Amino acid sequence: MSDKVRRRDLLLGAGVVGAAALPIAGPAAAQAPAAKPPAAVHPAPAGYMFLKPSEQAFVEALVDHMIPADELTPSGTDIGVAVFIDRACSGSWGRGDRLYMQGPFKAGTANQGYQLPLTPAEFYQQGIAASNAYCRKTYGKAFDRITAAEKEAFLKGLQASKIELAGVPGREFFDMVYQTVMEGLFADPIYGGNRDMVGWRMVGFPGVSANNAENIKKYNDGMPFKAEPLGIADMS
Repeated sequence: MSDKVRRRDLLLGAGVVGAAALPIAGPAAAQAPAAKPPAAVHPAPAGYMFLKPSEQAFVEALVDHMIPADELTPSGTDIGVAVFIDRACSGSWGRGDRLYMQGPFKAGTANQGYQLPLTPAEFYQQGIAASNAYCRKTYGKAFDRITAAEKEAFLKGLQASKIELAGVPGREFFDMVYQTVMEGLFADPIYGGNRDMVGWRMVGFPGVSANNAENIKKYNDGMPFKAEPLGIADMS
């Protein structure tokens, strides 16, 4: 997260979240040289629907730290990742519509993941509040106002289970924000993120193309795959 090499490692791990379905692009896409993506030109949907101002500041600082503007993509906020997270929290995922919320709630093993009496949106909100409280106590400022090095140290501490947050498990909160940031970068643009399909263009993913199997055969010999990606809205 602190430099471009680390960022590439982070992006390579994004396939586990399931939103991007990156392997569909085939090996040829991975061999294609990374072209500089066009700057984001579409405005973000007006306003936030769920996040409060302090939560907006946290999320924007988070996504811009994890996805800095460089030759690969614009910044996380310019791509719309903060908007994606806001929309996710305001929708059925945030409400926990597919979660069993009746308990009992006990600490689970590492591979059991989320085991709390909170909806994902509530967990996001409480995690942000606890993170800001930790940063104020440790660094004297909220997360969005600390330095890049301090943000990196804080996030690494959460990831390694070395930082305990008040009221929420730090590692589980990191896992959730990491998942939603990666989804916002690689999900279909109809959900608010991946604006101008810059995430897909970066990795050579064709989107919802119906004939991608033929493309894989055609470009499997190492030819660059330069097809224009298509989103759900393009097919309607």
